[in-house]
Amino acid sequence: MDHVEELLSLDLKQSIKKGNGANKHKWAILSMSSIPLIMTLGNSMFIPVLPTMEKKLSISSFQSSMIITVYSIVAIILIPLAGYLSDHIGRKKVIIPSLLIAGIGGFISGWAAWKMTDAYWLVLIGRALQGVGAAGASPIVMPLVGDMFKNEKDVSSTLGIIETSNTFGKVLSPILGALLAGVSWFLPFFSIPVFCVFSTLLMMFFVKAPKSKEKPIPFKQFFRNIKQTFTHNGKWLNAIFLIGAILMFVLFGVLFYLSEMLEAKFDIIGVKKGLILAIPLGALCLTSFFTGKKIKENKVLMKWIIFTGSILLGISVIVLSFSHKLWFLISLFFFCGIGIGAVLPCLDALITIGIEKEHRGTITSIYNSMRFIGVAAGPPVLAILMDKTGHLLFYVLCGCSLLAAFATFIAIKPDKETAH
Repeated sequence: MDHVEELLSLDLKQSIKKGNGANKHKWAILSMSSIPLIMTLGNSMFIPVLPTMEKKLSISSFQSSMIITVYSIVAIILIPLAGYLSDHIGRKKVIIPSLLIAGIGGFISGWAAWKMTDAYWLVLIGRALQGVGAAGASPIVMPLVGDMFKNEKDVSSTLGIIETSNTFGKVLSPILGALLAGVSWFLPFFSIPVFCVFSTLLMMFFVKAPKSKEKPIPFKQFFRNIKQTFTHNGKWLNAIFLIGAILMFVLFGVLFYLSEMLEAKFDIIGVKKGLILAIPLGALCLTSFFTGKKIKENKVLMKWIIFTGSILLGISVIVLSFSHKLWFLISLFFFCGIGIGAVLPCLDALITIGIEKEHRGTITSIYNSMRFIGVAAGPPVLAILMDKTGHLLFYVLCGCSLLAAFATFIAIKPDKETAH
């Protein structure tokens, strides 16, 4: 009898331990998910506020666009360096200081906008600091997930949640930006330090990154290994880089187009405009979540979801040229969101699972740099194309989407990739 009681006691302890482990994992995933959410808010939140900033800061539309662009440009440059550092000194040691730098940048921009009469250049400096922080925060989450979970199913599922958090930030950003600016036009800047401190605390207390037992590779050897990685995996890696850049280019391009159309053609502004922009982004967010749950470790399925999502995106964009009625625009942008939302978790999973742990931070950082290039290029290119006559912008966006599908079909072959 005593033996039975001991066994029951042991089983109970193991169950409690298992339950505590699951809760810790949930909090760790929540903590990591807060980073892409906050970094997305830190950029996209300003899109609906730009017209107000032009008036308050007495700047041109090009100067106001630089408030968005400088953030992305700095991030593009520094993301590979952040990835290299995270491979060598640890993920958390890069992420936490980066979050604090992003918060400081937001505070500087907010203080300048609040207190200074000629604030524009200091606002840009603050935004550049935010870009520094963004480079070392959000892109490092992907390799951190790969480090923490050994099972490919867990990795792809968690990356789906991370991508959903990213896209939820895009859903929330136009609404939150409009709401905060309704109180005070510079309040969105001051919200960033608050968000960053919150995320920093979550990372410090709930994320326990596994310690590497290996010594850091010397700098020259590291680059030789990266070169070797591209030699063996260059075809599918380059395809994923290209597809990631195209998706962000099309996404931010069509968002810019929809935002301009809502204001110029339908006279829809403020929170109402933010809510309409959130409809296609909501479709993107939900699709990312369910795709991350569905794909598990099935790399062949990932390939065909990427292909199908890119085709759906291309069809939706070209059909947009048929009508400018509001319901028609929103419906087609809804399908654009589904197409992009299906593809993103698959790209994240393929690139994270397919690369060795010691190079994962650098390779995923290059991938995130390519995505930032798409983010930075989308709005200005669409602004130029919208000035042209005819349907050129729809042809360009459709062509880019079909190029992504073609690259998927030709270059991504999971059954033949030795890294997989």
